[in-house]
Amino acid sequence: MTMDMVERYLEAVAAQLSADEREDIVAELRDLILSRLEAKEETLGRSLTDDEREAILREMGHPLVVAARYRKGPDSLIGPELFPYWLYGVKAGLLVLLAVHALGLFVTLISGSHDGGRAIGPAFHGFFGAGLTLIGALTLAGALMEHYEIKPKWMTQWRVKDLSAFQLSDPSQWGAAAGAATPRRDKWTPRPARGSNAMAEAAFSFLALGMFVLWWVGLVHFPGLAAMRIDGEVAMVAAAPVWATLFTPILVYAIAQMGVDLFTLTQPRAQRIRAILQILMAGVGLWLTWMIFQAGHWFTLSVGAEQARIAGDWVMLDVGRLRALGDGPRDLIGVASTMSLIFSWFLMIQAVTLVWKIAANLWRVVQPGVASNDGR
Repeated sequence: MTMDMVERYLEAVAAQLSADEREDIVAELRDLILSRLEAKEETLGRSLTDDEREAILREMGHPLVVAARYRKGPDSLIGPELFPYWLYGVKAGLLVLLAVHALGLFVTLISGSHDGGRAIGPAFHGFFGAGLTLIGALTLAGALMEHYEIKPKWMTQWRVKDLSAFQLSDPSQWGAAAGAATPRRDKWTPRPARGSNAMAEAAFSFLALGMFVLWWVGLVHFPGLAAMRIDGEVAMVAAAPVWATLFTPILVYAIAQMGVDLFTLTQPRAQRIRAILQILMAGVGLWLTWMIFQAGHWFTLSVGAEQARIAGDWVMLDVGRLRALGDGPRDLIGVASTMSLIFSWFLMIQAVTLVWKIAANLWRVVQPGVASNDGR
């Protein structure tokens, strides 16, 4: 009975070990266990009972724990060195997801729903599901880095002036970048460095675009975007043909921008190269914005057989129309008209922002001091 109990214990340990080292380790453990059993019997002056033998085996440790002591490689999915980075990614990613789902909830509420409570439930479940997907993806990436001992440059060659990017996980610090551009009341109060703000913006952009890419290819779903309640009825939202036409260009653009953001995070000194890349990306973004705007038809709302288009043109870009925003009826046509006005102005603001981005980065390229910082 003694040997049967010991052998079952050793078999459980052996099952967790690789075949090439199993035999030697099991032999070592067998000798150690038998010597402890014999020593205990000599102390007591009698044979051990089954409970006493099992107690000694429990002192040795659970087979999973014992095998882990001998197994080569990491003992955990996310080790202590990598865990803080994983935790930061989870916190920042969840905050981005929260902002995206809050936007979807806002769209649902302004559509004229008379029951805001019903909109909150799907928004919460969507955020919960997307959050689990995010945590799973980050855990898988961390486990691969831990197993293969991958250490990117940002883990080993970081600089103090780039640490502001990690403020992304603290919502109270999201306005720090904007504060760098505001006048200081006290001339002795230091401003955040421009490079630090660029790092924070790149980190936020990378995570936000990552969520967008997952949604764009259909791996993540956000509630409130495919349907909304209008005047007590469910209105389905159908994408216009322009989105199918531009599906691949938009996907490539988003992935390329993520690449630029990653370059910014890993090569913070290459300011001139970053500026050139941002100019190129802003130019492509401006072209995409123009293609979407000139399509004139973006979405279709439908309740049964009744349909209304979310569409616009230059006529929509009228300040007078903007002042009357929200004054229209809350039926299907009224909501479509309101959404058309909002989307038209959004595209216009997006275009102006991209033009400004091109101009600002052109200025950085021609500045003598920027060129001298590259590669230092």
